Amino acid sequence: MKHMSEAVHPQQRLAFTLIWLVPSLWTVNYILARMATGETMASITADAQKRLEALASLEELGAGFTLATHDLEIRGAGEVLGDNQSGEMQEIGFSLYSEMLNQAVKALKAGREPDLDEPLGVTTEVNLHVPALLPADYCAGVHERLVIYKRLANCEDEDSLNDLKEELIDRFGLLPPATESLVSAHQLRIAGKAVGVKKIDSAPERTIITFKPKPSFEPIKLITLIQKDGRYRLHGQDKVKIERPVPLLNDRARMVREFFLALK
Repeated sequence: MKHMSEAVHPQQRLAFTLIWLVPSLWTVNYILARMATGETMASITADAQKRLEALASLEELGAGFTLATHDLEIRGAGEVLGDNQSGEMQEIGFSLYSEMLNQAVKALKAGREPDLDEPLGVTTEVNLHVPALLPADYCAGVHERLVIYKRLANCEDEDSLNDLKEELIDRFGLLPPATESLVSAHQLRIAGKAVGVKKIDSAPERTIITFKPKPSFEPIKLITLIQKDGRYRLHGQDKVKIERPVPLLNDRARMVREFFLALK
């Protein structure tokens, strides 16, 4: 008994492939009509060319998922939020699109309206006025350092950050001061993001906290804190200045975390 694929006429197999290659049913019918009369296509669209290249490059097991991903990138996945499905995902890339969608789903599950102005959530910038990095004599490989920087930036809670810190100690030894500062910066980034902080500028002589337009805490908590402690002062419409000289980095980081904790 012959294999099933051998019983399919070559033109039929080509027709099945073209159904995926072309963007509309009308075009499929047009091509099939040309095939029936023996005519050939003089040209194909750019997207169809991309699909042909994707088909030709896939031979290994699990190629279907990769092919579906290529298709999604070529035709676009539509809007992140909304009924319109004609968006072009390649404008931002599949990875960024997935992250935006993930943030929107998290907001809806938490009972909040997704922030369309900042679909990736608030990005907290941290400046501790000290070197914060992975020194080459601690982690020699450039690629390895880039991977660790990315993993640090992807940590969304204290537990995952502490796990990564322990991994660094196991692999490379005790953290040098610059790497300790790097970890502290990410600790403050995580703590600040939870209350809607846009920027943390903490120098030995003073600290300035900048909030996003709609922070995720009750304003009365900040007002009460300012009234109780004279070291906290409003510094413009969206900033709080902490008038407290703190030379040591660990002490400054602890002071800022305590401030965020008081706002929750």
